[in-house]
Amino acid sequence: MKLIKRHLFKTVSWRLIGTLDTLILSWVITGNFLTGFKISTIEVVSKMVLYYLHERFWYKSKISNSSKRHIYKTFSWRFWGTLDTILIGWLISGDPYIGLQIGFAEIITKMILYYIHEKVWYKTKFGLKN
Repeated sequence: MKLIKRHLFKTVSWRLIGTLDTLILSWVITGNFLTGFKISTIEVVSKMVLYYLHERFWYKSKISNSSKRHIYKTFSWRFWGTLDTILIGWLISGDPYIGLQIGFAEIITKMILYYIHEKVWYKTKFGLKN
C-alpha cells in the first residue's frame, strides 16, 4: 500500500508541474488564455491516469535504478505525454497544427522538468518499504 501511496503522490506532484507548463505553453502558442486553460484542465485527468499507469509499469520493470533508468522513463513518458497533448490541443482548438505546436514545444520543457522530478523523487524515501 505504501508504494501505491508513493506513486499517487508522485503523480500529483508531477501533474501540478506539468499542468502549469502546459497552461503557459498553450496560452503563448494560441494567444488565448481560455484555450490554454481548457487544454491544461483536460490534461489534469488524462495525464494523471496515464502517469499512474506509467509509474506502475516502471515499478515492475527489471531495468536497474540508475541514470539510464531515469532517461528511459523520461523518454517513454514524454512519448505518451506528447501524444496526449497533441490530441487534446487539436480537440480543443479544432486545429491539428496547434496541437502539434503545443506537443512539440512540450518535448523540451517537459523532458527537462520530468528528469529533475524523477531525480528528486529517487532521492526521497517517501512511501518506500523500510
